[in-house]
Formats: sequence, C-alpha cells, structure tokens
Amino acid sequence: MSDENPVLTEVRGPILIVTLNRPEAKNAVNLALAKAVAAAMDKLDTDDSLAVGIITGAGGTFCSGMDLKGFLKGERPFVPGRGFAGLAEAPPKKPLIAAVDGYALAGGMEIALSCDMIVANRNAKFGIPEVKRGLAAAAGGLIRMPRQMPFRVAMEYALTGEFFGAERAYELGIINRLTDGAALDAALELAKTIGANGPLAVKASKQVVVQSRLWTEDEMWKKQQEIVAPIFTSEDAREGAAAFAEKRAPNWKGK
Repeated sequence: MSDENPVLTEVRGPILIVTLNRPEAKNAVNLALAKAVAAAMDKLDTDDSLAVGIITGAGGTFCSGMDLKGFLKGERPFVPGRGFAGLAEAPPKKPLIAAVDGYALAGGMEIALSCDMIVANRNAKFGIPEVKRGLAAAAGGLIRMPRQMPFRVAMEYALTGEFFGAERAYELGIINRLTDGAALDAALELAKTIGANGPLAVKASKQVVVQSRLWTEDEMWKKQQEIVAPIFTSEDAREGAAAFAEKRAPNWKGK
C-alpha cells in the first residue's frame, strides 16, 4: 500500500530522488506524506554526499494538492519548520528540482514553485484552483507566483483558478526545460550537470540568488561576500583550479 510508504527516496550519486507515492490519490498531500518529505529534505541538507534533489510524483502525475478527504477530517499536512508538504515554507539549502508529469495543481503547484527549478513534460498542467473550492493558495501560490511570473498574469490565475499548460508556463519563465518524455529523465540530466560542480560553490550560489532579492544596493556586496568568502579558501577551490590546470575531472570533498 502506498499509504504505508507515501514517499520513496533513491540516491543516484550526488542526487536524491524524492517520489510522492500516493498514485491512487493523485499524490495528494496528507500529513504522513508531508512528514516524509520533510525527512527527505533534512537528509538532502545534512548528507554531505548529496548535492542536489529532485522531487517528482508516482503514477504519471506530480501532485493534485492537499488531500481534501483528510482536510474534512481535520488533518492539516503541515510540518513545523517546513510548512505545507514538508517543504513549502522552508525549502532545502541545496538545489531542488521539480520533475512534473501530469498535473501540478493547488498544493502541487505550490510544491513546484518552492523548488529552484522545474522540468516538465510538454503535456503537464499547472494551476492554483483553490478559489473554486472556497479556499486560498496559502502554501506559497499567492506569494511565489507573482514573484516568478508577470504580476497581472499571476493575478488572473489566482482569481480565476484556471489551469494552464506547460508550454504557457515555459513562456512565462517558470519552467526551465520542457520534454516530450518523462520529466524525471530530463530532470536527472539537469541534476547531473549541477552535481558535477563544486558542492560548496553550488550551495552558496543558491543562497546568494535566493537571498539577494531582499538586499539593498548598499548592503548587497557585503552580504554576498559573507556567503562566498569561505569558498575561495576551501579545499574544493584549490582542487577545482588544480583539476582545470591538469585537464582532469575534479575530486570534490565539500570542504
């Protein structure tokens, strides 16, 4: 039964693959799934052998959102410190890619928006239809959509609850790559490229890109330096330079 294992994890080299595993419920998020995702995000952040994560869904669809049956019973799939689905309020410090097949709706869309990159099958569908159920996309949809796509477009989708396709999402800039095949395969290609780079540099680069949106011009250089300065004196920095000079692949240590 998938409810006994609502989330599956697999490690491939420096990549952690996290699969939402409730296909009979279109991977709707209940509390057990949220706790399992949070545990997977903790593993990604704390395991030095991991550099990048992918989150995807079983059964040909990404996620249909919150489990409304559980909602009616009073269950709320939120994890303290991580938020909805064990992810929405506090994504991991390391890069996370959403691999979207089928539907990423409501909370499913919010999970995808929480990720650093999105890879999607060309036939995938997106949307935050909560208003159609008398609810609001309060797990990040209303906050992240206007930051990741044009304001008025985000407003329209938030107020109408209408779906939009992967092609449209790509035009709006919220999808990195479209594929005609399985989204996971394309996401793995992207993750392998990231995973081949220096792990300290990747983690710090993500931190600067995410946090710098809130920095003023007066403070941005100082704050960036605080984050990146340790990289330039790291063993990995010396290894990267040596590998380049010796025309070989680097042997990263994460130190």
